[in-house]
Order: sequence, then C-alpha cells, then structure tokens
Amino acid sequence: MELEYKNIRQMCADFGVTPRTLRFYEAKELLFPKRNGQHRLFGRRDQARLKLILRGKRFGFSLEELRQLLDMYDRDDSELKQLRKTYDIACQRLADMERQRAELDEAIADLKQELAWGDAVLRNADSPKAAE
Repeated sequence: MELEYKNIRQMCADFGVTPRTLRFYEAKELLFPKRNGQHRLFGRRDQARLKLILRGKRFGFSLEELRQLLDMYDRDDSELKQLRKTYDIACQRLADMERQRAELDEAIADLKQELAWGDAVLRNADSPKAAE
C-alpha cells in the first residue's frame, strides 16, 4: 500500500534524490509539500510532479519549461494540451541533442585523426633509425 504522504527521507529513497534537491524544487515552486511543524509532507500530487520533473530533466528540459508544463496541467487539467506542449518541447530537445551528437561525433573523429598523427610521429621518433 502506497502512503498518501511521504516525508523527505522517503521521497529521497523512492526517487534517488537528495533533501537539497527537494528543497530546491520547493524553492523554485515546482513542489508544494504540506508542513507539519518543521517536517515536509509530500502528497501524491508532489510525487507525480517530481516524477515528471526528473524525467524532464533527464531529457534536458529546463526548469522553466517544466514549470510551464506543470502549471498548464494545474490550470486546465487538459492532458491533451499538456501533451501537445510536451511533444513540441521534446521534438525541439531531440533536434538539439542530435545536433550536439553530430558535433561531438565530428570532434571525436578529429581528435582520433590528431592522435593517429601524433602516434605516427612518436613512433618515428622512437625508431632505432631515428636515433642514429
């Protein structure tokens, strides 16, 4: 049976985050735990929001993009509208990631070429004929 409310320790264990991360998301108004004295209690809504935040961060969404998506869901509760916006952002993010991968692939190829050149120069310098 899943608890309706989880404390910060339980949230950290369940989601693999630190207390500092949860406090950060709370400060950024992405999570809204209830307070019981000094204790934070995270309800199902916060648990769902954290799951979406962590998934979005994994895909490179900015905190502001995540806030907009979460706020949109809170405002009109229209999953279709939220899905469209998420889809658009995800398509843009995928294009960015593919561009970054292409740039990285090019840099790797260039570095391999430079290393091959350096290896050849060093081998020639270390050969017995070069020592004479």
